Amino acid sequence: MAEPVHVRRLTDQEGYELQQIVRRGSTNSVSYRRSMMVLSSAGGNGVPVIAKLVQADEDTIRNVIHRFNEIGLACLDPRWAGGRPRLLSGDDGDYVVATATTRPARLGQPFTRWSIRKLAAYLRRVHGHVIKIGREALRCLLARRGITFQRTKTWKESPDPERDAKLDRIEEVLEHFPDRVFAFDEFGPLGIRPTAGSCWAEQSRPERHPATYHRTHGIRYFHGCWSVGDDTLWGVNRRKKGAANTLAALRSIRAARQDGAPIYVILDNLSAHRGDTIRRWAKKNRVELCVTPTYASWANPIEAHFGPLRQFTVGNSNHRNHTAQTRALHAYLRWRNANARHPDILAAQRRERARIRSEKGNRWGGRPRAAET
Repeated sequence: MAEPVHVRRLTDQEGYELQQIVRRGSTNSVSYRRSMMVLSSAGGNGVPVIAKLVQADEDTIRNVIHRFNEIGLACLDPRWAGGRPRLLSGDDGDYVVATATTRPARLGQPFTRWSIRKLAAYLRRVHGHVIKIGREALRCLLARRGITFQRTKTWKESPDPERDAKLDRIEEVLEHFPDRVFAFDEFGPLGIRPTAGSCWAEQSRPERHPATYHRTHGIRYFHGCWSVGDDTLWGVNRRKKGAANTLAALRSIRAARQDGAPIYVILDNLSAHRGDTIRRWAKKNRVELCVTPTYASWANPIEAHFGPLRQFTVGNSNHRNHTAQTRALHAYLRWRNANARHPDILAAQRRERARIRSEKGNRWGGRPRAAET
């Protein structure tokens, strides 16, 4: 039997950028769906599950995962193109792109960024590789190669000294105990205002929402819980984040497995998740808190499911108040849980996991892994 297809371990920068794309949904649809595929695979989901999540062919998902493992985030833009050959050679084009993406100071130029005029002038006088190209042709060449004028962005690298150990533990419980793994996180803030989105409409006649000037309803946070084994997402809206609300969510997770056996909850390292009261309760109730590394909340597998939640309940909405917003959100959750996975796929995955656990046994004691549940 062939090995399941999974993405390699994400770097901090890759996880952060994928999380931003999925949460904000502000990029093109191809990059958005491919980001969901990669982030879902990083969260431990198999190809059949991802296919149901993004409504795509399984072979397409495998190709995207393989491409990500080869070239990283560049796979989010497939760069489909065609047309007649260009006048400049491929080597000339590569040189122009390499020069444009290099800081001018590294090439001995006294400025921090290129303009089209400065770049064209520099290319015309480079010793050993002179390229005579006009400003408009240069602009078109860069556009074809996907090089655009953008604002500089920052990203955070995890300074957590236990980063690898925490990621290893998350991967271990997702692989060996998926039926007993849950993910928890907050989603928001959710305000009461008309929110831009997208929908089908007659050409040049988009659906319009009124503007709002006074926002007197306050905000809410959706405290979401996701069961990895049966792909069930549930949660509740709260006025704010806090240890009490986190503990209430953990109790609802513990109630989902009333057999008293250990369960594993993946959550980020927010201070409201790490209080002494929560740790004492978790130890007493056999709940292991698998905390993601600092600045690496992308490692929480629930992140991939917050993208559709925002797209289909917040985007293109104009709720009257928080009560109407909460009802719409819960209505979507009921629909999502009823249509998340095909029963045959879910049953086949459970049988496969049981077979793997019985064959491998427990690495510490030699018992079958089914005994853990």
